[in-house]
This record gives sequence, structure tokens and C-alpha cells, in this order.
Amino acid sequence: MGFNEFISKLFGNKASRDMREIQPWVEKVKAVYPTISAMSNDELRNATQALKEKIQNTVTAERAKIAELKASIENTELEKREAVFNQIDKLEKEVLEKLDKALDEALPEAFAIVKDSARRFAENEEVVVTATDKDRFFAAKFDFVEIDGDKAIYRNHWQAGGNDTIWNMVHYDVQLFGGVVLHKGKIAEMATGEGKTLVATLPVFLNALTGNGVHVVTVNDYLAKRDSEWMGPLYMFHGLTVDCIDKHQPNSDARRNAYLADITFGTNNEFGFDYLRDNMATQPSDLVQRQHNYAIVDEVDSVLIDDARTPLIISGPVPRNEDQMFEEYRPLVERLVEAQKRLATQLLAEARTKIYSNDKNEVTEGYLSLFRSHKALPKNKALIKLLSEPGVKTGLLKTEEVYMEQNNRRMPEAVEPLYFVIDEKHNSVDLTDKGIELITGNAADQTLFVLPDIATELSMLENDSTLTTEEKVERKEAMLTNYAIKSERVHTINQLLKAYTMFDRDVEYVVTEDGQVKIVDEQTGRIMEGRRYSDGLHQAIEAKERVKVEAASQTFATITLQNYFRMYHKLAGMTGTAETEAGEFWDIYKLDVVVIPTNRPIARKDMNDRIYKTKREKYNAVIDEVERLVKEGRPVLVGTTSVEISELLSRLLTIRKIPHNVLNAKLHQKEADIVAKAGLSGTVTIATNMAGRGTDIKLSEEVRKAGGLAIIGTERHESRRVDRQLRGRAGRQGDPGSSVFFVSLEDNLMRLFGSERISKILDSRFMGFKEGDMIEHSMISKSIERAQKKVEENNFGIRKRLLEYDDVMNKQRTVIYTKRRHALIGERIGMDIVNMVWDRCCHIVENYTFEDAKMEMLRLLAVELPIASEEEFNKTAAETKAEKCFQAAMDGFKQRTERMAQIALPFIDFVYNEHPEMREKHIYIPVTDGRHVYQIPVGLQAAYDSRGKEVIKCFEKAILLHTIDNAWKENLRDLDDLKHSVQNASYEQKDPLLIFKLESVTLFDKMVNKINDQTTSILMRGQIPVQEREQTNVKVAPDPKRNSQQRRYSENKAELGDPNQQAAAQRDTRENAKREPIRVEKTVGRNDPCPCGSGKKFKNCHGKNI
Repeated sequence: MGFNEFISKLFGNKASRDMREIQPWVEKVKAVYPTISAMSNDELRNATQALKEKIQNTVTAERAKIAELKASIENTELEKREAVFNQIDKLEKEVLEKLDKALDEALPEAFAIVKDSARRFAENEEVVVTATDKDRFFAAKFDFVEIDGDKAIYRNHWQAGGNDTIWNMVHYDVQLFGGVVLHKGKIAEMATGEGKTLVATLPVFLNALTGNGVHVVTVNDYLAKRDSEWMGPLYMFHGLTVDCIDKHQPNSDARRNAYLADITFGTNNEFGFDYLRDNMATQPSDLVQRQHNYAIVDEVDSVLIDDARTPLIISGPVPRNEDQMFEEYRPLVERLVEAQKRLATQLLAEARTKIYSNDKNEVTEGYLSLFRSHKALPKNKALIKLLSEPGVKTGLLKTEEVYMEQNNRRMPEAVEPLYFVIDEKHNSVDLTDKGIELITGNAADQTLFVLPDIATELSMLENDSTLTTEEKVERKEAMLTNYAIKSERVHTINQLLKAYTMFDRDVEYVVTEDGQVKIVDEQTGRIMEGRRYSDGLHQAIEAKERVKVEAASQTFATITLQNYFRMYHKLAGMTGTAETEAGEFWDIYKLDVVVIPTNRPIARKDMNDRIYKTKREKYNAVIDEVERLVKEGRPVLVGTTSVEISELLSRLLTIRKIPHNVLNAKLHQKEADIVAKAGLSGTVTIATNMAGRGTDIKLSEEVRKAGGLAIIGTERHESRRVDRQLRGRAGRQGDPGSSVFFVSLEDNLMRLFGSERISKILDSRFMGFKEGDMIEHSMISKSIERAQKKVEENNFGIRKRLLEYDDVMNKQRTVIYTKRRHALIGERIGMDIVNMVWDRCCHIVENYTFEDAKMEMLRLLAVELPIASEEEFNKTAAETKAEKCFQAAMDGFKQRTERMAQIALPFIDFVYNEHPEMREKHIYIPVTDGRHVYQIPVGLQAAYDSRGKEVIKCFEKAILLHTIDNAWKENLRDLDDLKHSVQNASYEQKDPLLIFKLESVTLFDKMVNKINDQTTSILMRGQIPVQEREQTNVKVAPDPKRNSQQRRYSENKAELGDPNQQAAAQRDTRENAKREPIRVEKTVGRNDPCPCGSGKKFKNCHGKNI
């Protein structure tokens, strides 16, 4: 017995400890279930309502206290409001903690209610209950509910994902285990076919009883819509509302209502984009999301691991015109790439001749040529084929070690003949001197593509005593401008080189019929709508493909999915493949992975990998295997890693006349239909990676007898999780099946990450083999898995580093978005203004002399310095001085705002009384700071009711939002530039991340100071220009409701809001798949009786507002 086995036997492993912890909860559910199952339908629903009231009543006192404190804010002095808000925040935290305890107590009863509801729907075609208002509301919208007198009839069949569905599922014990894990805020790893969607109904139902909302997050919009329709009736039966955000346009009332539902389904991208849009909103009515309470992420590994690297970005065109040089330099790069191809071919020919020589020196030269060819074009098919020969890969690795010794000391010698050097592992391309010489040609400036040593040049300039200060400034400007131009030029060349040498069409991206470059998700094979490569790479690919090169863009709002999902009070996830990434889930999200046992033992046979020398031999073997399995009557699922391989295999199967379906990035609209047919006898389906996740492949009895679904992997992915996902497609609920991976020495994983030890083993094994022969051994399969583990660790390091960069931005984003939300809602805006004034007062007294402080007080706060003499200023403690300045500034501010309200009130009364038709509208009130006039939209009714105070609040809100948005946009642009520029710090033996953190703090402080300066300067001078009533024109402001973000504030005829930002916020980011015809669930004529059973016509009842 090994040491690990001994320890596991002594203390138990993690899986057994997890099960021991969950078992008591499941026993409690089973104990209460008989009582629940004995209830009538009405009693069951009443039990739900009683449970809901019990949970919500636990925090009645705290919620009442919060409401009381909020009501007292308006009558509280500005300076004293912060303490009130701190008390509110503390109470809100207590509410969440109390609700968590109440939910734990309610868990057994709630889970038993859901399970028995599922049983009643499975056993009865109709479930009849006494009708409530909610039932009547549902009957008007859905055809699975019918009102008959005072009874509501729920049928057990409905439409889900465009298909007729009959409910036939009841939770079994292991699903109760999964439900407990999800409720506890952990990740439930459940094998494919174990009913994860049904498992989620248990914690979703329980947590929805709080009324705080539950989000169910899926990887694509088809699953979001299907699952909301499939599971929805189970929740609606108990009076809970269900909606899906992907069914509705962004920035619409319908989407806002979807978030107000008890249970909200949607895709990860849409939840993230809605968060960003909410933080670009200009009116409270524009907001759609509620507080982030509880979320369950389906296929959590795809969302929180694979998609986490790519930030969600809302961007728009840059305000300044930037000349893009991608098309201009494309011919130069094409010349460069062609020259490198010729050189790589020549070097490869030399290598092929010399490495088999008997002369030791010739062999060394041959391997150097091979190494150079590898550095020139690592994806060259002829090179990959040569590396699959016995001993060649080992010789290349040894040569690489020689030139990488002593921190790459001899590497320049190795790459000297090349035009550029490709590092495939680090995804980088670097021009050499020879390459620069080629593209420079006979240009007058031979340093056209050479970056100057700016640090040295600036140092020499500073030490030049012959120049005057003005001349130094002038030359410094010229140097920096020259550096910026050359930097952009070199950056363009590098990005074009990457596009031509490292990004392949139909592998990393596809080009659509309308000439758009779309990124392909490497994990799922789906097109990633709305995503673009950053840093000019996308434009470089567009130039390469000769399609329209889109304009350079700037970021208006951005967040990574990692940081978005960390905002939830409680987060859980479910998947079939999380165990291999358990360390990352814990390190980044503090999410524990719990493996749930299967309901039935897995009968799938997982075979050892079959290893071939070349890809050609491997693909021929795959086709032979498919042909054999089809003859046996078994369905076959062939997994590939790219669109290109899918299409190659499709052509090979067509030649053999084997019927098949292809599921890849170009065809993912047909995903559900193709996956649904994949379990039929003799059906062959080719699918990229994890395509079809979330849709089970169901087998007929005939197929089970034939041996079940056969999985064929055409390549080992660099992540074990992806391979496990592919294997998991077979063996659902104890079904028979098999899985096998076909691997070649030319595959990316083997080529890039296969160790020298694997190379030696394979070299010895393949010695004397004929073409088409294969190796199959468990030791080699384990060696490949070890290589995958190395890559996973490397990828985790990359993701964690990216997160560290984004964490810097996230801390800033949290501060800014909190300030922005306070301004938008208006509730805490007074507190923020008080803090800004205090900050400016402290800044002035700590950093300025007496005379300068006087000037700054007038410039920023529009009041005299309340200290009479310089002597008193110097003697007084800084805190005392700040307090005096603060009191003077606040007194001046209060006087100004009271005066504004007094001046505005007669005008408001006049419009309110003389124009009653305008009472529900917004009117423009002009406010000036002495330099600009701002037209502030104010709700007439609110202004009249508050006796003019609403004008002050709207003015403060408009100025704060405008100032924050402009400063944040500039800061994001500066952070992007900083992230790019700090990478050069590595050349100075400095950590780029550390430099980024230090510099970003400086940028943030600068931004906060700018916001505070601009805001206080405008607010402290605000006044309403006094006009005669006869001269006053009443201007009606556009209605600031949703869908009207076209409204602008005017500032001396200039736009106060950025139209590009508002247009970007309105962009539809939903998946741009070809839509199926809209299926209307229920059509009711306006004059027909309303389905709710009220006896009224539809137009006078539930159709009144349609």
C-alpha cells in the first residue's frame, strides 16, 4: 500500500469528508419528505408561502430600521450623514447574515417541496389548484396554465427551447447532495447526464424565497432561454416569477423587469455587460440590475476559467483621429514573411541533409539549422513532419539548451540569420536587425523602425549646459514625439507579423460573409460575438484578410468576468469538469469543488491513447475507426480542436461516403439539433472541443445493446478538463460507451510541451515501425497527462497575473462606480460632496503657503481663506486650519444652494400653475458657474413638491456624473498605455506588475484630485441667472426614461455627455446567431375573453397596456 493510500485509509480523502458533511442535510430532507408528499396541491403551495414569510420575517426589524434611517437623511445635516450611511451599511450586512441562517433552517422543507412538486408534475398530466392572482397573471402569458372558474390547471407539458417537453423528472438522492453543495456556495462536480439543470432547481427555489433575486448563469443564449422555459413552470407553480435577460433588448424595460423577477436566467456576457451599462447610466430609471445576491454558474469551468482571461469591454471610437498604419505597412510585412519562409525552407533543407551525417560537426551544424528553422516558422508543416522522426525532437531540445544557457547568452548568435524570431510558447514575435534592414530598404531615415534609447538621450539633454531651458524643453518635446511615432510604427509591424505567422484563419478566427473577423472560442468552438483582440491585433488581422480595418477604439467601461462574479454575496457553480482546476477556483474565487457521486456506476470504457508518428497517419486511423464503429451500429462523436480539423475530417468522411454532421464555429446555430441527433444508431458527429455542452446525448435501447456512444478525440487538448468533458459525453446515467484519443507526434501539445523523456521513449518505440503503426500504453498516456498538467499550471500563472493587473483597475473601478452610483441615485450625493470639500481643504492647507492657499480657496471653493494673517496660518495646526476652511466653504455652499432654490421656486410655481400639462415632464433650468451655462433637466413635479430643492440635487448629479465619466475614461486610456509601456521594465530587471501598481496609484490620485477640483469649482459657484419672467422661455427636456439615452446636457452649446459613450452603452451584445422563427406561446385577440378568468375582454384586463 502506497503512502497516499495509507493516509486516505486512515483519515479519509476529501470526497468522503465532503459526503460526510452533506449527508445529515440529505437525511433531514428525506425525513420531512413524507409529510410534504402527503399534502394536497393547495396545502403544498401554502407551505411555500408560509416558508417564504417565515424567512422574510426574520429581518423585518432590521429592514424597518433601515427604512427609518433612510427617511431621516433629508433632515440630517450634510456633515452628519456619513455616520447614518455607515449604520445603514452595517444593518444591510446583518440582514444578509440573518437571511443565510434562515435559509439553512428552511433547507429541508424547501428541498422536499421542490422534489414533491417535480413528482406531481411527472405523475399527473394536470395539477389542479385554487387560482390566485399570480396564476391568472401566468395564464395570460403561458399556455401551460389555464383558469377554470376558481381553479388553476397546470399542465405537465410545455415549450422549452423550441421543442415540446413533457415533464418526467424527479430528484434522486445524489441530486439532493448536489443541491446542498450549491446552496452552501460551492462547486458541484457532477458527471454528464446527472441532471445538473434539475439539481439547480433546489437551491434556486430556496434562495429565491428571500425576494433578493437569484441569477442562473449559462454559457450561451440557447441554454439560458431553454432552461428558463424548461424549469420555469416548476417555480411558477409556487408563485415565483421567472425571466431570461437574453430574450430582451439591452436598456429596455423588459430587461429591467427580467432582473426584478425572483429568478433570472442569462448568459455570463450579458450579466457582465449589463453591469457595465448600469455604470454608464445617466438616470436611475436606466438601471436594470439589482444587488448581486446569489448566482449559480452552469459550466462554471468555461465561465470562470476559460472566459476569465478575456475582459468584457464597452468601447467606442477615439475622440481624436488616429491614423492607422496597418494597410500602409502590410506590403512590407508580406515581403518580410515571404523572405522568412524562403530562409526557413532553406535552413530546413540543410538540416535534413546534415543531421543524418556521420560527421559530428555536420550533425551539430544540422541541428543549429533545424533550431533556426524552428525559430523562424515553428508551424511549418515540413518542419513538424521532420520533428516526428526518431531522435530529431531530442536533438532539437539539446541544441536549444546550449543556446539558452546563462540567460540566453548565445541566443543572438543562433537567430542572427533570421528576419524575425517567433516564440510560440510566449506568443511573441521580435524583429531582428536583418529584418529591420529589409523593411527599411533605401529609406532616407535608416532608423525608421528602430526605437531610440530615449532614457539615455533625455539624460544627455539634461546634462547639456550649452542649451537654454527653452531649447531643452523644445528638444525634449521633439524627442518624445519622435519616440511616440516610431513606437507606433514598430508596434504596427509587430502586430502584423503576429497576424501573419501566429493566427490562422478558421483556427483562431473566422471571416464572415459580410467581411468581419470574428474570434473563435478555443474551448467551445463558438464564435465570440462582440469580442475583439486588443492592442491593434484585430486591426492587423483585418488588414491581413483585406477586409475593412475598423477604427481604433477607446474603452468606456471594462471588467473581467473574474471580478464581476466576485461581487456576488454568494456564488456557486456546477460542471462535469472542475476537479482538475480546484486549486485555481479556491485561490481566485474561494470556491471549494465537491465531487458528487454518480447515480449509477459509470460503464464507459476509457481506452489508452493511440499514438502515431504523423498527423496524416493519425487522421487515416480515425476514419478507419469511425467506419468500423458505424458498421457496428454505434453513434460516433469525433472531437476536434479547430474548425480547420473539423472540415478536414468532414472531407475525408465524404470521400469514404460516410454520412455525418459537423458542429463548429461556422455552424453553431444548429448546435441543439445536431447534438439531439448525435445518439442515433450509426450517426457520426464532428464537434469542436466542448461544443454542445448542456445538451445531453440520449441513446436508444438499440444503441445501448450495440455498445453505446463512441467518443473519438483527434488530439489531446492542453487542458485535461477539456478532454474529460469530451469523454463525459458518453456513459450518461450508466449507459455503455467508450472513449479513445488519437495522438500524433506533430500535435501542438506533443510538439510544444512534450518532455525530452517522452521524446526518448517514443523514439525508441517507433524505431523500425512501418507507416501507420501505432503505440498504445498506459505509461505514455500518463506522460501526456503530466505534460497537460504543466501547461495547466502555466495557464493558471498567466490568468492569475492578468487578474493581478485587473485587480489594480478593479479597486479603482469599485471606488469610481460607487461614487457614480451615489451621484446617480442621489441618496448619498451630499455625503460625497462634503467629503470632496473636506479633501480639498486638507489638500490646500497641507500643500500651499499662505498666499497660495488664499488663491486656491478662491479658485476651488469660491470663498476667502478664513485665516487673517500669515503668522496665524503658520502657527495653526493643519487639522484646525482644514476645519476652519471646511466650515467656511460649507457655509458658502449652503448659502448658494438656498439662494438657487429661492430663485428657481417662482419660476417653477409659474410653470406648474400656468402649464398643468407639463407637470409630469422635465424642464430645463439654466445654471451657471460664471464661465459656462449648464441646462439641467429637472422633473417639474419633484421640483414643485420639494420647493426647489430638486433643482440643487439635479445640478449636483449632472456635474458629478459628467466629471466622473470624463476622468474615468481618461484614466482607463492612461492605464491601457501604462500596461503596455511597463513591459519594458523587464529589460531593466524590474517587475512590470510592481511598476504598474506603483504608477497606477499615481494615476488614480491624479484622477481623484481632478474630479474633486472640477466638481467643487463648479458646484461652489453655481447660480441661476436671474431673468424677467417675460424673457423666460420654458424649455421641455426630453423624457429621461429608458430607451432615451439620446438626451444631452448642454454646456455653451457643447455636449456635456459623450454621444459615443451613450451609443456604445446601447449596443446589443447578445449572441448574434441566426434566429429561429419566433414561436408565440399564446395569441389572444384584443376582444377575446382574458385567459386569467376574470370575464373581462383581454384589452380591458391583462392586455390593457399592450
